[in-house]
Amino acid sequence: MTEQEKIRKKREKYMREAIRQARKAEALMEVPIGCVIVRDDQIIARGYNRRNTDKNTLSHAELNAIRKAARKLGDWRLEGCTMYVTLEPCQMCAGALVQSRIDEVVIGCMNPKAGCAGSVMNLLQVERFNHQVRIVRGVLEEECSSMLSSFFRKLRDQKKQEKTADDCGTAEELPAEPAAGPAKTR
Repeated sequence: MTEQEKIRKKREKYMREAIRQARKAEALMEVPIGCVIVRDDQIIARGYNRRNTDKNTLSHAELNAIRKAARKLGDWRLEGCTMYVTLEPCQMCAGALVQSRIDEVVIGCMNPKAGCAGSVMNLLQVERFNHQVRIVRGVLEEECSSMLSSFFRKLRDQKKQEKTADDCGTAEELPAEPAAGPAKTR
């Protein structure tokens, strides 16, 4: 096995664990985003999206994992660490990656609407910042992308069904039939 194949297999191994974390979010009806943080070939923290569950905009997968990793290491500096995340980080999470000094982020699929590792902008490699994060894109991209597409398709279908049910109403909600009486003529 070549060195490149070893690196690819290692990246896929950790991305699969990030996908498992994303499935935990999906089970909570959260947008399925998951991540793991690895140091010295060991997972030191896991995280998944819990924004709705926690009623907290800060409960993104990346931030949850960064908090756990910092606690485990006893330091906010996560030097020597790599984050594997199923979806390109948003601006808040990209900023946290820079601030925490993570060395590298490995991304499953890109986020053309809010991604800040190259899609909308690249906050991870701003030369004027005191730290830049290496970026690897497209690891298990199809699997990560289809997981998100499937989730949003189900969500749209569910909303359509709810709207249809609301539009039709139930028997209790329908107006009563008029009492039978003489037929009206013009």
